[in-house]
Amino acid sequence: MRLSRRRNGFGPLDKAVAVLVPLVLVAVGVVVYLALRPDDCAGGLVKRDGECVGVTDGAFAADDGLEELIRAVADENARVRRAWEDPEQGQAPMPYGRIALMMPFTSDDASAMTADMIRRALAGAHAAQIRANSGSGPHYQLLLAPDGKDLDQWQPVVDDLVDLADDRRSPLVGVTGLPSSTPETRNAMKALSARRIATVGPVITSADMNAPYFFKTSPNNSMFVDALDHYLKKNKGAGKGFLVYDSRPDDVYARNLHRLLEKKFGTAYGLRQRSASFLGSTGPAAGIPQRFQSAAQKICLTQSDTVFFAGRDQDLPALVKRLSQEPSCDRSRPVRILKVGIGLEPTLTTDELTQMLRETRTRIVAASSVTPAWWTRALRPAPGAPAGLGGFLRVFKDLDERYGIGEKALDDGYAIMYHDAFTLLADAYDKSYSEANEKQGGDAGTPSPTRTPTKDDVYNTLINAGLVERDGRLLCTNCLQGAAGTYAFEQSAETRQWPMCKPVPVIEHPAPRGTRTTSTYRTFEDTFRHPCP
Repeated sequence: MRLSRRRNGFGPLDKAVAVLVPLVLVAVGVVVYLALRPDDCAGGLVKRDGECVGVTDGAFAADDGLEELIRAVADENARVRRAWEDPEQGQAPMPYGRIALMMPFTSDDASAMTADMIRRALAGAHAAQIRANSGSGPHYQLLLAPDGKDLDQWQPVVDDLVDLADDRRSPLVGVTGLPSSTPETRNAMKALSARRIATVGPVITSADMNAPYFFKTSPNNSMFVDALDHYLKKNKGAGKGFLVYDSRPDDVYARNLHRLLEKKFGTAYGLRQRSASFLGSTGPAAGIPQRFQSAAQKICLTQSDTVFFAGRDQDLPALVKRLSQEPSCDRSRPVRILKVGIGLEPTLTTDELTQMLRETRTRIVAASSVTPAWWTRALRPAPGAPAGLGGFLRVFKDLDERYGIGEKALDDGYAIMYHDAFTLLADAYDKSYSEANEKQGGDAGTPSPTRTPTKDDVYNTLINAGLVERDGRLLCTNCLQGAAGTYAFEQSAETRQWPMCKPVPVIEHPAPRGTRTTSTYRTFEDTFRHPCP
């Protein structure tokens, strides 16, 4: 049979094939790309609601500016694992524990942590890891545990951490991070506590954030308010107060601080009659944030000289700017804005804002966990700095030179407090490990993994680091010598795992002319007969 010849070279069937073949090739290409492309969530993390969450010892994608630091942590983690599983010739295997850093690694304008806060916190924790791994005791992996920019993906992260706690060869020593006093953080800390995993909040300050296994290296809002009271007794002012508070009902921190300020200063400074609210920028959309026009007008019309701020540092610059624009203000009268927090956020000390403060005769007075007065521009300890600051500064300076942590990288206190939180857990594990593996008889060599301390041993060590009185002095027993001070913890209904004898400096910005010599408030010091060590 002879095939008929087509009159043209491209019939209907050819046209169909010409259309379908490229489509098939494109589809096959897409399938191959999806199968072979790198995992969106590297390091074993899982994507939930568009974010990579979970626990990993490796590198993964995060906010811009974090990649090199995350890679440095991953490289150190790999080195620690090799030193145990495949040590260099002639060296004994080096046992190690794991400390998880549970916090966001991504951010947006309404996140609990800004990108700068995340970078500084990670640098502080990594500095502590490097310092711990330079010693002769167990070494440490710093596990990274992203729980979402809004802290709302905590449940799968906690599930992964619970699984790691059962590893007896390289156990989960504890968890740090949990950066913000929110309902999500409260749920996470309670879930970890229920599984008897020691957890440290480096920058948690809301006084009602408590759980049996939850420790805090920063003072709480009540202690900060007491430090402000200590300051005001020596700097009374005119006694005309005004309270500006964040009205978000889901912000545990702001609500707790609002209540404490009213309780402490409400009568003396007339805060129940003089107050105004605003909507903070941290949290889900609920209206236009940082509207301070009403607050600024009322402050100026009442000629208030002492403004108490119950909000987050991110919102305070907007209040300062609005006050500087208020025409009803009497610029001849000095005004001070009292706040609490971990440190002095760099956005509060920019040249622009500082000039506004000077022109309007306004000063920020901050009760803090750390103060820039503790270090020099060359990142060396200044006179009067905590004894443990120098070792941290040496390592942090090297990290800053390598990775560029940012301008005024220590001022907000995040790097220092995250360092101390990691160090608290590492020290507790070191002590537990040493005691569990004390040489008996002629025993020598690397201890058997069967004598590896558990998470319960770490907790029992933490709660027995306390203070004792002897011969007219207050002495530390196993206190943490942190970069932010020497302080202790103990299990009691009064302390509830908040730091004891932690210094709470009060910062004034712009600094007043001349020197003011005032004693530094120390947490729980008034419960002892003798001064804190």
